[in-house]
Amino acid sequence: MAEAFRVGGRDFGSRLIMGTGGATNLAALESALVASGTELTTVAMRRVSAEHGTGVIELLRRLGIAVLPNTAGCHTTAEALLTAQLAREATQTDLVKLEVVADDKTLLPDPIETLDAAQALVDEGFTVMAYTNDDPVLALRLQDVGVAAVMPLGAPIGTGLGIRNPHNIELIVARATVPVVLDAGIGTASDAALAMELGCDAVLLATAVTRAEDPTAMATAMRHAVLAGHLARHAGRIPQRFWAQASSPARTP
Repeated sequence: MAEAFRVGGRDFGSRLIMGTGGATNLAALESALVASGTELTTVAMRRVSAEHGTGVIELLRRLGIAVLPNTAGCHTTAEALLTAQLAREATQTDLVKLEVVADDKTLLPDPIETLDAAQALVDEGFTVMAYTNDDPVLALRLQDVGVAAVMPLGAPIGTGLGIRNPHNIELIVARATVPVVLDAGIGTASDAALAMELGCDAVLLATAVTRAEDPTAMATAMRHAVLAGHLARHAGRIPQRFWAQASSPARTP
C-alpha cells in the first residue's frame, strides 16, 4: 500500500482531493465522494452555508471526510483573508486552500495577490495550500513565505484540457520542499495518472467528476488513476529508447 499523503502535519490515506463544485445534487455528490475514496475535500466558503442539515459541510462531516475550506471567488488579499477567517470559525480548521483569481473569464491565479495573501494567511496561523500558476519561480516564492503545499494548475479551472505544460510541473516538483498538488484542468483519468507520474504528491479535481456523464464511475476511475500514477512514479519506469529492444534474449543455436 502507498504511504500516506502528509500536508500540514496531517496524514491522509488518499492522494485524491475532491472538490464539490458542479455537483447536481447532494445524493450524486455523496456517491461520487464515497467512490473516490477521498479523505480531504474542498468547499468554496463564499458559496455554501456551514449550517447543519442538508449542506455540503454536514455531508462531509457525516462521511468522515476532512473539510478543506477554499477562498474561491476572491480577487484580493483582503477578500481571501476575510474568507479564510470566517471559514476557520465555521469549520474549526486552520487548513485553507488559497485561491485568488485575476478575473472571472480565465480564473487564472493572480500571482501578486496570491503571494501577498499567502504571506498574510501564514502570518495569521493558517496552514496554506496555495493554488498557483504552473510557474516554478512563483512556486519557490510561495514556499519561501511558508505555505504547506503548492498547487499548480494543469490548465484553467473547468476546462478539462489536462496538463498543458508538463515540463513546468516537473520543474516545480524538482525544487519543491513542500507537497505539490496538481490543481485544475483534469479532464479524465489519464490526466490524473500523468500528474502523479510527473511527481506530484496529490491531485485535486472537481468538475472532471461532478460534470461527467457518470460521476460515480469517473470518481472510481480517478481513485485508481491517482494510485496507479503514484505507484508508477516510484516503481521506476524503463528508459525511453530510439531503437527496439527484444524483451527476451535471442536463443543461441
